Amino acid sequence: MIPELGHFALILALLLAVVQAGVPLAGAARGRADWMAVGEPAALGQLAAVLLAFLALTWAYVVSDFTVENVIRNSHSAKPMIYKISGVWGNHEGSMVLWVLILAAFGAMVALFGGSLPATLRARVLAVQGMIGVGFLTFILFTSNPFTRVFPPPLDGNDLNPLLQDPGLAFHPPLLYFGYVGFSMAFSFAVAGLLEGRVDAAWARWVRPWTVAAWAGLTLGIALGSWWAYYELGWGGWWFWDPVENASLMPWLAGTALLHSAIVVEKREALKGWTILLAILTFGLSLLGTFLVRSGVLTSVHAFAVDPARGVYILVLLAIAVGGALVLYALRAPSLSGGGVFAPVSREGALVLNNLFLSTATVTVFLGTLYPLFLEAAGGGRVSVGPPFFEATFVPLMLPMLVLMAIGPMMAWKRSDLAGALGRLKVAAGLTALVILGTLAWRLGGPVMALVGLALAAWVFFGALAEFADRIRLFRLPLADSWRRAKGLPRSAWGMTLAHAGLGIAIAGMTASSAFLSERIARLEPGGTIEIAGYDLRFEGVELVAGPNYQAQRATITVTAPGRRFELTPENRWYPVAQQATTEAAIRTTWLADLYVVLGDRGEAGGWTIRAFHHPLVPWIWLGTGLMAVGGLVSLGRTRAAAPAGKRAATRSGGGRPAAAPAPAPGHARLGTPEPERPSAG
Repeated sequence: MIPELGHFALILALLLAVVQAGVPLAGAARGRADWMAVGEPAALGQLAAVLLAFLALTWAYVVSDFTVENVIRNSHSAKPMIYKISGVWGNHEGSMVLWVLILAAFGAMVALFGGSLPATLRARVLAVQGMIGVGFLTFILFTSNPFTRVFPPPLDGNDLNPLLQDPGLAFHPPLLYFGYVGFSMAFSFAVAGLLEGRVDAAWARWVRPWTVAAWAGLTLGIALGSWWAYYELGWGGWWFWDPVENASLMPWLAGTALLHSAIVVEKREALKGWTILLAILTFGLSLLGTFLVRSGVLTSVHAFAVDPARGVYILVLLAIAVGGALVLYALRAPSLSGGGVFAPVSREGALVLNNLFLSTATVTVFLGTLYPLFLEAAGGGRVSVGPPFFEATFVPLMLPMLVLMAIGPMMAWKRSDLAGALGRLKVAAGLTALVILGTLAWRLGGPVMALVGLALAAWVFFGALAEFADRIRLFRLPLADSWRRAKGLPRSAWGMTLAHAGLGIAIAGMTASSAFLSERIARLEPGGTIEIAGYDLRFEGVELVAGPNYQAQRATITVTAPGRRFELTPENRWYPVAQQATTEAAIRTTWLADLYVVLGDRGEAGGWTIRAFHHPLVPWIWLGTGLMAVGGLVSLGRTRAAAPAGKRAATRSGGGRPAAAPAPAPGHARLGTPEPERPSAG
């Protein structure tokens, strides 16, 4: 009964999405306030219906209802409860229900909290969200029904893929989908803005919080996926340029460019057309990632092995959504006013260069990921594009962007002085020089690019701190006055500092863990030892242990170092229901490095293969990416209240000048509060 209720809820959600997509859009075109008002209850009703379907599917997993085919294929009665719940989205059908749930939640948030939006703009945003909902709900109902029944039911299920039975994978997909789907809001605002003829500073203030939230969620999702691959797959790496990894990186890069471009629209009303295009392409890349994971064209540990026909459906949806938006863009974008002019050496100019590097990097990853697919489809055979290609193309594009990251925020809007901006970075440059000297003393003769990477990491980190110190006039005013200035800064200033500093920390971890990695492989009998990075590892032996739904060979390894002694217990697990083995690495983490040990196979002649890695600074990767996401979340605030109705009409295109940005409602904090322009040193 409950699965049927969930199925009915999905059908109801589709009907509500159709109403949400059509009625408010027609109302906005005809000026019918009553039709436009339909979008809000339709969005809220769609969320309630999808939530009911999601809860019905979760109930089927929790109680192990093996009359539901999806539960049979992805669960087992002996599976721990946390993995019964995470199994809901650990498969294609359930993950799509989660996708639509997040999509409906974003639409409902516009309905609930979008009261400051002009009525026509809000109606059009909700309508575009409804159209996306129609596409994905029809996809679920016609190709991926999660509530299909099986009679007679089996005694038990087939279990979830053991690689997915991990806490990291319990949270990674929801965060990743939050980012993917969150960019649908930027897409909906872009399409609505084109229909409305309204793309100005107020539009940018409305769209930026949604973009920041999606970017922060995607950052955390990618970081969790990288962390999971690092400790779960047993190969000791945190990124392998896997096509599905790249599928999440592309919208992140484009979303980062969109976030910075929207700042220029908000502050200077420039780059309007480019920002609209980025919003369309960012969500398009999110849909492309969905297609790659579900189409069957990729072989990856991250991909769902499903019917390729489903991939064709998503490809058609991608073509309709992005193609239609691009046609509208081609028709309407030329009518958008150009906005404020600026000199090449200015804050705007630095952000344009930022966008250029990020966009080129996105295209590079796109070509490297999809070229093998295009070549094979054209009959050119199979080729593999791996890490060497991306390291030779992507990394050089990032180097000048990282140099610019510290300089750009020091520049004034409209016109600046490069020498003055660099002069305010003297302390950051001196600290970066100390890091270079320290690296040379630590690893003299190491790779040159490692030195470059750590230098850039220090430059970005100390540059972010220097910019913040310059804002509050640290050491130029009494500390009490500087603290008062810090408390008065907008959230966006704090968020930018945290995000940029976090990126510097993450780059340091990426560079050091890749360039200064130590690895030892040995076949040991009990009592045998190996040494790595000052640690002595003694292999004590292997014992058999039983888990809740697996059996394991667990090794005990005693580790000694000056003043320290501890044990590591790597495992090889066997899941009898799924008939699959996994490797569970044992990791000793400090603030400066990870000691990483993996148990291999037992040799025919005796002894066990032990692999040990020492990763300098690898914890900084996740510390830095976490700080980046926190920076995004800190910068979130309530947006500025809408302009009065009389002023709204003046802001719409069709020859009218953009109106001045509306004033905030009393007592309302908001994202991106304008600050006085930073004076140039000249």
